[in-house]
Amino acid sequence: MEKAFLALKKVDIDYDEESDVLYISFGPPSEADDSIEVDEGVVYRLKGKNMVGITIISFKERFLK
Repeated sequence: MEKAFLALKKVDIDYDEESDVLYISFGPPSEADDSIEVDEGVVYRLKGKNMVGITIISFKERFLK
């Protein structure tokens, strides 16, 4: 896997309780042009070689047991 770069200036966290999905975005809002599923239900969102966010599906089920 290629390396992705991350420069943290701002982190936004949004949780969709109905869908049980946690969205973590880095920096100003930016649309990803690629994504990598690094684990079942854990997706890194990339724009070029920069990581713009992480999506975690089934967040409560996965982390809040």
